[in-house]
Amino acid sequence: MARAPLLQLSDISLTFGGNPVFDDLSLVVQPGDRVALVGRNGSGKSTLMKVMAGLVEVDRGIRVVSPGVSVGYMEQDPDLSGFETLGDFAASALAEGEEYRVVMVAEGLKFNPETPVATASGGERRRAALAKLLAEAPELMLLDEPTNHLDIQAIEWLEAELLSTRTGFVLISHDRAFLRALTKATLWIDRGEVRRRESGFDGFEEWRETVWAEEDDARHKLDRKIKAEAKWAVEGISARRKRNQGRVRALAALREERGSQIRRQGTAALEMESGTTSGKRVIEARGIGKWFGDKTILEGFDLRVLRGDRVAFVGPNGVGKTTLLKMLTGEVAPDAGSVILGTNLEIAVFDQTRAQLAPDATLWENLTGDPLMAVSGASDQVMVRGTPKHVVAYLKDFLFDERQVRAPVRSLSGGEKARLLLAKLMARPSNLLILDEPTNDLDVETLDLLQDVLGEYDGTVLLVSHDRDFIDRIATATVAMEGNGRATAYPGGWSDYASQRPEALAAAAKAAKSAPVKDQPKPSKNTGLSFTERKRLDDLPPIIARLEAEIVKLEEFLAVPDLYSKDPVKFKKGTEALTERQIALQAAEAEWLALEERA
Repeated sequence: MARAPLLQLSDISLTFGGNPVFDDLSLVVQPGDRVALVGRNGSGKSTLMKVMAGLVEVDRGIRVVSPGVSVGYMEQDPDLSGFETLGDFAASALAEGEEYRVVMVAEGLKFNPETPVATASGGERRRAALAKLLAEAPELMLLDEPTNHLDIQAIEWLEAELLSTRTGFVLISHDRAFLRALTKATLWIDRGEVRRRESGFDGFEEWRETVWAEEDDARHKLDRKIKAEAKWAVEGISARRKRNQGRVRALAALREERGSQIRRQGTAALEMESGTTSGKRVIEARGIGKWFGDKTILEGFDLRVLRGDRVAFVGPNGVGKTTLLKMLTGEVAPDAGSVILGTNLEIAVFDQTRAQLAPDATLWENLTGDPLMAVSGASDQVMVRGTPKHVVAYLKDFLFDERQVRAPVRSLSGGEKARLLLAKLMARPSNLLILDEPTNDLDVETLDLLQDVLGEYDGTVLLVSHDRDFIDRIATATVAMEGNGRATAYPGGWSDYASQRPEALAAAAKAAKSAPVKDQPKPSKNTGLSFTERKRLDDLPPIIARLEAEIVKLEEFLAVPDLYSKDPVKFKKGTEALTERQIALQAAEAEWLALEERA
């Protein structure tokens, strides 16, 4: 028997500021759906998600949530007023005795529920909003950029959590690896139209290019037809003395159809120019160390960066990646050791806080007021790689329209702020580029273009990012900061580092040790498993590990002295949760064993 859909939108129309965002939009989200919601920055992804959550009132149309279905939305900027701690906010919708759910989720997301709201950073607030949603476990989760402000370890934890859930979810993310691992369907917003494809993000770009190619072909055929009909309209008059009015009306209709077609938004005109060639040795760090009080950030670290290297820095939030970058560029002095900078360095910095942007100044003022971009005697010009250019024309290269030019920077979305900072960065020559979390909020197309630009850049790049796919595409070396002052350089990108980690090497050695000796017959390549079963076999180990960790946490929670007598409700809830996870663990282990034997 077919189950009712979780959510249905029918004939939705929405207009902001006179411009239609959606018109006659309809979509359905079914139980168990795992949907990627993709589209260019500004295409309306977040707006559509708010419509799905019931937070935006539409001009026309119907939103239907099936009876008994709860819909949860992860807020980008949650309102924490009235709450003393992040944990209070995250547990605010839970039943009495279920606060342990927040504690378990908080560990995976790496935030402290006891953190006062008054001192919490923007990233901590977003993690609390994500923890709130995961702890509530609604039937439909709406996740808007959940990986922003998460480090790679937390992203991998969230990935395993979502892989194991039976809950349906719709997901907006710029993280390709995250989208590929989780999604089984794709909603694509393009010029107000929403298309659905019953396949995950992995095939999205090929699908998009196919749709655009078909669209271009249809437009070309329409243009040729209009041209032929227009020629007839001119030449046929003298031949017949009388117009065929039906055909004239048809020509007018063709022109109206062509005029109503919305052209695709172009890509940002990202372009970088290397400055003077730096020396072959760009940076050499010898035995550098850094301490903040009793906390060791780095100790005894050596690194040699040569011209043209692309070095990525990875590690948990707060481990000191930005501090290390500042030491390597001379902005912060190490407490021990030395850093030698090469010759002729011209440094450009993309900082994760966007501190180079004045939030209350307009886009125009942010560019013309930059001493490195100002053109003497011209208030409407900026210097772009040595050539004066009108500020509006330059901003259009980065997909800003004329209405935004005089708007304050604080009115921009996160992706638009990132593009504006890239506009400042790419206007001047450089030979050492520092990119501290550049991928947050950028759409997939702009990330592609940024990757291409960096590929052609003659200078050196130091990169901090939690985007595994982007690191793989860019980095020639990866420095892993593991805490307690430890940092190790590995050749290659994220995947290369992951395979070279001590725990990965130990697992490989263990597998090799237990593998059949050479004179034994090799196992057949035919595993006897379908693609879906093979993927399930790969997914089960992290699910089992998560369940084991949750069982340990619950056992610790229930071991608190006098818990039963002091709070029987919490004891009952915790016992039920423990039993539930023990049963789930047994089932997952049995499933893994059955699949492994067949494989």
